[in-house]
Amino acid sequence: MVTRGSSVTSRTTAESPKGAARAAESRGYEVPVEGRSQGALMEQRRRRRGWRGRLHTTLDLIRANPTGRVALKIFIGILGAIVVTVGVALIPLPGPGWLLVIAGLGVWAVEFHWARRLLAFTRRHVNSWTRWVKMRSLGVRFVLGAVGLAFVSVVVWLSLKYSFGIDVVAEALHYLATH
Repeated sequence: MVTRGSSVTSRTTAESPKGAARAAESRGYEVPVEGRSQGALMEQRRRRRGWRGRLHTTLDLIRANPTGRVALKIFIGILGAIVVTVGVALIPLPGPGWLLVIAGLGVWAVEFHWARRLLAFTRRHVNSWTRWVKMRSLGVRFVLGAVGLAFVSVVVWLSLKYSFGIDVVAEALHYLATH
């Protein structure tokens, strides 16, 4: 028995079918287009080759099931959170901190639209920064590199000093004074 207001009854939305189709496409789902047969969509899926094609096909199969769709969102959310958390923890140290944060965004971007937009924003600004640096003279690039190296050195020194109790600067000055 279906009662009034239950989840089984159909709901009318203010969105038009085209708006709903656009929203589904923006989330990464394939929506059949009028004038294109299911065979054309299947052919497009078959054309995907390599590991990316297999990944897209697998994700499409998982998303086809409502339980799989929820499980995939939970799995991607947790995996992305772990990668981002490890990346944030490694930011003060030399190494792949920011790279892991961006990789975590990439994991989230598989399933979440906001992460896709944030990743595109990050790519756009990193590319513009890279273009800006390439247009500068060699001297400016050298200064930027020296400032970056000094910043990383100070972060490493402070991390070693306050995390492990090793004062590299004091040890180096003591070594120079005694030898």
